[in-house]
This record gives sequence, structure tokens and C-alpha cells, in this order.
Amino acid sequence: MKQFIDFIPLLLFFIVFKTDPRVFDIGGHELSFGGIYSATAVLIISSLVVYGAIFISQRKLEKSQWLTLVACLVFGGLTLAFHSETFLKWKAPVVNWLFALAFIGSHFIGDRLLIKRIMGHALSLPEPIWTRLNIAWILFFLFCGAANLFVAFTFQSYWVDFKVFGSLGMTVVFLVAQGIYLSRHLHDTDPTTPKTED
Repeated sequence: MKQFIDFIPLLLFFIVFKTDPRVFDIGGHELSFGGIYSATAVLIISSLVVYGAIFISQRKLEKSQWLTLVACLVFGGLTLAFHSETFLKWKAPVVNWLFALAFIGSHFIGDRLLIKRIMGHALSLPEPIWTRLNIAWILFFLFCGAANLFVAFTFQSYWVDFKVFGSLGMTVVFLVAQGIYLSRHLHDTDPTTPKTED
């Protein structure tokens, strides 16, 4: 569910980007709507609203949500400040690779793999399965980052479509594959292994 919440600002970004550019006169000020820059502004505002609402209701944000929000503000802000979409094109690759780095780091720092910290309260699995899952997430984020970067700078007319629907599609396929993999190994659970609580 957290993965899909992240797509709400992206969907709004996509809708505004695909809207034919037009200019509105509001209080003597001209306001443009449609295209990459107004879409970027909508992405920033909607991200603040979505994550702000989550923070108010839950009194906290997950680290991944903080990272996504900060990246949106930084790369979106640079895009608007320098009037260059190149900054926004780097957002998805950088965020994905930072997520991959976090999963990699959990192999060397801390007493539990990151995937176990995330899912350990709901599942009890043998340690080799946790290790494989963690590696799978590393590979997934590395691939997503590379795919976003490749499309953004190679197929520039399609990068926004891929940023929204390509990322969503890859996430759905990966989560389904993970579910199938877990269903095959749940019977391997060691009943003596205590569940972890975060």
C-alpha cells in the first residue's frame, strides 16, 4: 500500500503534463497550466499534501517516504528554478539507487536485513529466504533506476509515460512475483523462530 501511495502525486503529475498548455489570468497574474513545469509544481504540492496528511494522521513518516518527499522537493525545485527538466529526470534513478543502497547496507549494518525489518512483524521465514528477498529488492531497485535513466535520456518523448506507468508496472510485477515466491516458502517457517516487532 505504501508503494501505491507514492504514485498518487505521480498520477497527478502525469495528468497535468498531458494537459494542453493554457494560460489563465488570475488577479492580474498570468498562470500557466499544462506541460512539464506546471506538472512539476503539481508534483511538489501534491507530495506535500499526501505526505503531510500521512504525517498528521500517523504522527510520523517512514524513512522511505521522507526520502521520496525530499527528493521530490529537491529535484522538482531545481527543475523549476533552472527551468530544466533534466533535474527531474534524475529523480527516479537517484531515489531507486538510494533505496538499493539502503538494502545493501543492511547486509553490513545492524542486526537484521532491511526487508526483515519491514516484513518481519508479519512473516516468520528462515534466514536464507530473508537474504534472498533482500537481494531481490536490491536488484529490483537497481534495475528500476537504470531503466528510468535509460528511457529518460534515450526516449525523451516517452519518459513521463514510463516514469508513471512503467514504474507502476514494474512494481506490480515484482510484488506479484514476490508473493508467489513467498507462498512457496511459507511452509519452511521455523516455528521456534520468534517474530520480530518494530
